[in-house]
Amino acid sequence: MSECTHDCSTCGSKGSCSSPDKKDDSFLAKENPRSKVKKVIAVMSGKGGVGKSLVTELLAVAAAKRGLKTAVLDADITGPSIPMAFGVTERALADEDGNILPPRSSCGIPIMSLNLVIDNPKDPVVWRGPILAGVVKQFWTDVAWGDVDIMFVDMPPGTGDVPITVFQSLHVNGAVVVTTPQDLVSMIVEKAVRLAGMMNIPVLGLVENMASFTCPDCGKTHRIFGKGEAEDIAAVHGIDAVASLPIDPGMAALVDGGKIESADISVLEPLLDALVK
Repeated sequence: MSECTHDCSTCGSKGSCSSPDKKDDSFLAKENPRSKVKKVIAVMSGKGGVGKSLVTELLAVAAAKRGLKTAVLDADITGPSIPMAFGVTERALADEDGNILPPRSSCGIPIMSLNLVIDNPKDPVVWRGPILAGVVKQFWTDVAWGDVDIMFVDMPPGTGDVPITVFQSLHVNGAVVVTTPQDLVSMIVEKAVRLAGMMNIPVLGLVENMASFTCPDCGKTHRIFGKGEAEDIAAVHGIDAVASLPIDPGMAALVDGGKIESADISVLEPLLDALVK
């Protein structure tokens, strides 16, 4: 994909990469021998700052509360924030065979993130794209995830090396796209939806974050960023499951305090239904 010239006549795959009913498995990375992951859902967007990590965390919490064996792979290598939201500070260790053992949240969700293996989580990650992509693959091949019903992958922003690596190397079953109400974000989200389509990954849900704010004093709801286009985008692309998340200072406090597992996840229950069916 990264070396594609868009001239199928010169390509060894003979156009098979664009076939809507065929997925090229040649790039798939081998799952760790001590892992058995049934379903992988990528949470993505076309840009940063829209709340992909929050949606990943809430979906993982919702799935775990249903009794599903849930895991979170933090593929946002340069901006890993998943461990903090779950209050996980324990470093990842390895067993006698060299398999990486992911730390678990207080409710038992295994989590793998770069911040759990580097010496100082506050140090910036100054790596080139191929190295970032290689680390994500290692989180799949070298981590002993155990039995997992559903794994959520917190994707980095954009449509570059790492998102493509996730789609090509992991056994991704579907994607959830996150947006906010601004027109600019909605336009960029189209890129993420189209990338998933190019990689033959079905988009199973769309989440509009920061959709509204309810004043704690008067109780009136305001659309600070204007009316969103999530429903319209979903209709154009045939996405049935759409959810909206409000601006909630209480939710932000839970994330900052490492207590995301205490969050109210009811608004995402219908979306989770679409992911686990």
